[in-house]
Amino acid sequence: MLAAAMLINFFYTLRAAKLPVSVKEFLTLLEAIKAEVIGPSVDDFYYLARTSLVKDEAHFDKFDRAFSAYFKGVEMLADFTQDIPLEWLRKNLELELSPEDKAKIEKMGWDELMETLKQRFEEQKKRHEGGSKMIGTGGTSPFGAYGYNPQGIRIGQDKGRNRSAVKVWDQRAYKDYDDSLELGTRNIKVALRRLRRFAREGSELELDLDDTIHCTAANAGMLDIKMIPERHNKVKVLLLMDVGGTMDEHIHRVEELFSAAKTEFKHLEFYYFHNCVYDFMWKNNRRRFSEKTPTWDIIRKYNKDYKLIFVGDATMSPYEVLQPGGSVEYNNEEPGAEWLQRLTNAFPKYAWINPEPQGVWQYRQSIAIIQQLTHQRMFPLTLVGLESAMRLLSK
Repeated sequence: MLAAAMLINFFYTLRAAKLPVSVKEFLTLLEAIKAEVIGPSVDDFYYLARTSLVKDEAHFDKFDRAFSAYFKGVEMLADFTQDIPLEWLRKNLELELSPEDKAKIEKMGWDELMETLKQRFEEQKKRHEGGSKMIGTGGTSPFGAYGYNPQGIRIGQDKGRNRSAVKVWDQRAYKDYDDSLELGTRNIKVALRRLRRFAREGSELELDLDDTIHCTAANAGMLDIKMIPERHNKVKVLLLMDVGGTMDEHIHRVEELFSAAKTEFKHLEFYYFHNCVYDFMWKNNRRRFSEKTPTWDIIRKYNKDYKLIFVGDATMSPYEVLQPGGSVEYNNEEPGAEWLQRLTNAFPKYAWINPEPQGVWQYRQSIAIIQQLTHQRMFPLTLVGLESAMRLLSK
């Protein structure tokens, strides 16, 4: 069981992270531990501590970061087929190779990669380090962590290093984009405003000053007030945002875009996806597996009046777009390319906003594939790029 001194230091870590945890809540946590409501598991302690100490879901992300900083290396492993002994994944070294050495390492095709992983599970009995075949660390095997392979399955590594994994074993927590971020510049709002279209509708009225003055003058000075329906923003936007993985590098800029879009468009619907769109999306990243929205439902729910905007770096393994089962998180029955085509067919006015610098697009095979699937309607997340995208959508 966790030592009292460790728990006290953990409490101070949470307070230092600006979390509003009180002594009373901390004592509740201690009572629960003393009553042995959980076993000797870090995962169990994580959920108990979060339940006892955090009363507002808005603070979950701060809690996760503080917890991770205090209990370093705490990760949950997704069980796709079977458990992988954590000892196999213990990091003692991190492999660094020269470009010449990397060029000598051959990569497997998709089918060979999946079949070989299955064989390794059957063959392997102990930890491996620095090798080229088994599941391990610090080598050139396509299965493991902290090594190098031009195309493999990342297992047990806290984040990407070479952006060459075609599947990721870890179950990761993603954070919702902040839609209340105060922008330091009005440029994004100005660019998005090019898409807005106003129309007069509804029963709410406002003063028509010009017509009132004209009619009053024509009526020999007798006040003749004229009212008209209020002008409403008629543009409808469906915003689909990539989250997690390589998109972590672009969080601040995407949050600025999201915040501006929430301000500028009255009729805004948004969903999240990871890397590529598949058969479901979600509205809340913490409940992305329990509260999934089928993509077919999104296509049926919103009509063709909606402007479809994808936001993502389109940086992934080509298998994630073209291959059934290519998703890094689960075995999708249909490739992402099929769902991209269905969405763009359902919403003819669409664009893809890419936060990656445009200068690197030519070096990413997946970006070229997405550009082709979206008929070259990909724009950089810059002022000029946003203005070009809005101009296309407003036609």
